[in-house]
Parts: sequence; structure tokens; C-alpha cells
Amino acid sequence: MKNDQHIASVFDRDLEAIQALILKMGGMVEQAIRDSATALTERDVDLAEKTRAADKAIDKIEEMINEEAARMIALRAPMGQDLRMALSVIKIAGALERVGDYAKNLAKRTTVLAGQSPVNGTNKSILRMAREVEVMLHDVLDAYIQRDVALAEDVRSRDHEVDQMYNSLFRVFLTHMMEDPRNITACMHLHFIAKNIERMGDHITNVAEQVIYLTTGEMPGDARPKGDATSIDVDAAE
Repeated sequence: MKNDQHIASVFDRDLEAIQALILKMGGMVEQAIRDSATALTERDVDLAEKTRAADKAIDKIEEMINEEAARMIALRAPMGQDLRMALSVIKIAGALERVGDYAKNLAKRTTVLAGQSPVNGTNKSILRMAREVEVMLHDVLDAYIQRDVALAEDVRSRDHEVDQMYNSLFRVFLTHMMEDPRNITACMHLHFIAKNIERMGDHITNVAEQVIYLTTGEMPGDARPKGDATSIDVDAAE
């Protein structure tokens, strides 16, 4: 009996250490979203370069989480809810890493756009969209800490709003390009930036679904509401 209690105690300590890494990683990704959006709207090339460089640290933490989770599963052989927790941290870390990749992509395109004139009315819309996904990420991390299914469901539903913002921006970019061909290059870059932010929302929603699975033992049964009316995809590894 004492041995079982010791194993459970060691497992709990291992899991707490991994969860601390998840929260650290999440905070770094929040900062990356904030900095990349600020760099874009202020044409701050130095901040964009700083954001790109910081992505390596995010990737490193994901590697640490995966290694620790794999070691914990191999040594502790968790079952039931404990196994769900161990598997969920791997998936959550993967989703956070992808969001970090998209933030890095925003920073990369900012360095290209810095030498061009802003396209009227688009910067504020992109910044508002980026701030929405940043708040979603903050809330889903809170939901993870508190095992708050209602908050996770709320984050999941808000992805539809991000999709609608993207659709509106897509139409604005098309209008600008048709009205003045000189806007085409800038609008193409801005479109990819908006699409990257929309994809951030998708991955944050994946985290919300993992929180629901972790807490209830079941994935959400209803189809995720999607509002992206375009079929253009963006590779986070560009």
C-alpha cells in the first residue's frame, strides 16, 4: 500500500513539473502573439526579429515536455485519468508550439512590410484579431489550470468570431487589390498574416478540446463551429 502511495506521489510531482512547463510555454506564446502584432502595426523590425528568435525557446520547451511526458508514461504506466493527463500535455504542447510558429511567421512578414506603406484601415483590424486570439489563449490556459469545462467551451465557441474577422479582412484585401494594383503585394502579405492568426485560433481551440477531454473523459460531441469561408491554407512551417 505504501509503495502504491509513493508511486502516486511521484507521478503527481512529475505531472506538476510538466504542467508548470505548459504554463511557462503558454506565457511565452502569449508574448509572441502580442509582440508580433505590435511589431506589425508599428513596423518595428527589431521587435519582429526578437519574436522570431524567441521561437527557438518555445520549441525547446515543447521538446522538454514531450521527453518528460514520455518518460513518465514509460516509468509510471499511468491508467485512466492519469493516462489522459499525460497524453493531453503532449497534445497541448504541440498545439502551443504551432501557435508560436504562426507568431513567428507574422514577424517574418513584418520585416518585408516594414518598407511599404500601410494599407488603409487594415492594421487595426489585424491587431484586434490578434488580441482576440491572445485572450483566447490566456483563457484556455486558465481553463486548463482550473479544469474549467465551461470556460474551455466558451473559448471553443469564440473561434467562430476569429473566423468572421478573417473573412471580413479577406474581403477588404480583395477590395484594395482591385481598386489599386499597387496594393497587391502588401495585401498578399497581410492576407497570409490574417490567415496565420485565424489558424492560431484553430490550435487554441484544439487546446480547449483537450481540456474538455481531460476533465470529462470525452471529446466534445458537436462539430466545432467554423466561419472561415475561404479555402486557402497556410503552412506554419514557411
